[in-house]
Amino acid sequence: MNDGLKKEQILGIIEKKNGEKEQILSILMEIQKESGKNYVDKEWARIVADELGIPLTKVYDVLTFYAMFSTEPRGKYVIEVCNSAPCHVVNGSAVVQMFEEELGIKMGETTADGLFTLQYVPCFGACDIGPAVKIGEKVYGNLTKEKVTELLNSYREVSTCQK
Repeated sequence: MNDGLKKEQILGIIEKKNGEKEQILSILMEIQKESGKNYVDKEWARIVADELGIPLTKVYDVLTFYAMFSTEPRGKYVIEVCNSAPCHVVNGSAVVQMFEEELGIKMGETTADGLFTLQYVPCFGACDIGPAVKIGEKVYGNLTKEKVTELLNSYREVSTCQK
């Protein structure tokens, strides 16, 4: 197994959900959260499939259908940039450029320190404050260069305090 979660940890997560197939979303979310790299490894997906008694393809159906999941390691903080038409119209591409410049990465990449991943997502319902981004469960809108810098610095500070 890779350097992330151990099989026992995954089995513990599944056990907490009583091994119920209906809990697959919450099982995968917890595995992703506990991974340390914000993803679900293919070996972990196989364990889930085996333990829940479902085909591996069904687990991958879930992992690839929902934008919140990743099968590749990502940053601690995933910056989800809305790429819907309303955000595009209100200069969403300029916001992407601000994040790329501030982070030193391109869309779809992760910073070298493993702190941030920048990715597009479909509309998450913040059209009134577009262009908008989502980090975790928090939505940020009406972004300017200064707000982007402040926002990223606040996440960097939180991360430094948690070490």
